[in-house]
Amino acid sequence: MKYSNLEVWSFLMIVAVLLLSLLIGNILRHFIPALKKSLIPVSVLGGLILLIISTITYYCAGDYFFNLSIFGGNGENGLMSGMNILEMLTYHCLGIGFVATGMRSSKKKFGKKRAGEIFDSGLVTVNGYLVQAFIGIIITLVGTYLLHTSGLISAAGILLAFGFGQGTGQALNYGNIFEKDYGFIGGGNFGLTIAALGFLVACIVGVIYINIMRRKGQIKVVEQNKKNSLADYEDENEISVVSSMDKFTVQFAIVLAIYGASFGIMYGLSALIPSLANTLFGFNFFIGVLLTIPAKAIINKLYAKKIIKKQIVNNFMMDRIGGFAFDIMIVAGVAAIQIPLLTSYLGLLLLLAVAGAIVTLIYVNFVCKRKFGSYRHEQFLAFFGMLTGTASTGMILLREIDGTYRTPASENLVYQTAPAMVFGFPLMFLATYAATSNLAALITCIIVGVAFIALNVVLFRNNIFKRKSQAMVENNEIQTSSTTEQTAEEVTEQNLVEPPNSSTEDVDKK
Repeated sequence: MKYSNLEVWSFLMIVAVLLLSLLIGNILRHFIPALKKSLIPVSVLGGLILLIISTITYYCAGDYFFNLSIFGGNGENGLMSGMNILEMLTYHCLGIGFVATGMRSSKKKFGKKRAGEIFDSGLVTVNGYLVQAFIGIIITLVGTYLLHTSGLISAAGILLAFGFGQGTGQALNYGNIFEKDYGFIGGGNFGLTIAALGFLVACIVGVIYINIMRRKGQIKVVEQNKKNSLADYEDENEISVVSSMDKFTVQFAIVLAIYGASFGIMYGLSALIPSLANTLFGFNFFIGVLLTIPAKAIINKLYAKKIIKKQIVNNFMMDRIGGFAFDIMIVAGVAAIQIPLLTSYLGLLLLLAVAGAIVTLIYVNFVCKRKFGSYRHEQFLAFFGMLTGTASTGMILLREIDGTYRTPASENLVYQTAPAMVFGFPLMFLATYAATSNLAALITCIIVGVAFIALNVVLFRNNIFKRKSQAMVENNEIQTSSTTEQTAEEVTEQNLVEPPNSSTEDVDKK
């Protein structure tokens, strides 16, 4: 191998450009007040910069920026094209980020009230997915009949739930599945574009909401001046930062070992069920998260038996691995959008974005007002940011009014993942079923609507059943009161006919 060959450098150059765009985006946010006030994440800003450059390059040079020879070309020489490498990075960073997040250890225990709020937070998250999927499918069902756009499938609208609700990685996964298995032309780019629009919706609507509520005096924008202590970086009895093996290397090795095991499971299942190969590999993040459960159990067992005497998993570093992976995922995903492929879908994409923003705003505001009254504004920003961008977008909006995390909103956002995955997992199977036909899309829409109603009954269980129980108590009180009155009337009538303490013998004596 000659190290002077461009293919030796192509992958590294792509990663270098992605990281450089993040640095440029961070500099622009620092020196341009309007960008700083917009709260646009640096990863989204960097991706938009590369998207503009790539689109200009396409119209000027006839190909995308990342398909230039220095990045590997457009795939003509048997190599993966630069745009495909961006999609590959988006796909893998999704799985790696979720595994790193799942490996975090938590010793925190919640009381009954807090556990209930976290459970409700998971339900709110899933209901956000459901309402987005419902309105999205309706729009594309109507669109396929009215627009007659070639290559569009009626189930395309369900990508609104993945792009807005779950972010760039999942939107790309299911967009590619729709494209390869069900004939949705440009499906991957369609999903990526929805995700990018979701980030813009989160920032624009979030900033408007903060400004409106601040003028009303209901919230106060605070500066974050928290100073980190050693406890923020490591727990007691952890392995040394630098020894024969660097501490960060240990963390990254654990994450990649688990992610590699998830590949083995997906590959084995695909060999057994070849027809589901694309779908199974679309669950790379979910299978990775599931594997973190036995991995943590094994590590804890080794702790208990004193085989491992020091704690090897560091939450701070796991957060950093996850944060790095998600930053790369977002910037690569936005940069991978191919605008020319979406010209026939632009109107539909904007309609989906506007409709998704409106229904998410209305639903999240409705729920937060009734379920999280004491910190409704903080929880609204956290939920809305997550359900239109990612969890990190929700945290960015939350920090504007709760920089020290004095409210439980940040904890709800972190710990809601478990109940959300339990209730939201079936939606992923419905997505592939919806793409099989127009009828399947309609049936999926109905199922999603019913599930949305059912889960809202569970969410508002205390309000619904408390009213019923109060009504039953009031009804019993009314019945008891009427029975008492009726008994009193009968006694009165009897006393009039036959006075008490009198008998026929007394009358005869008199």
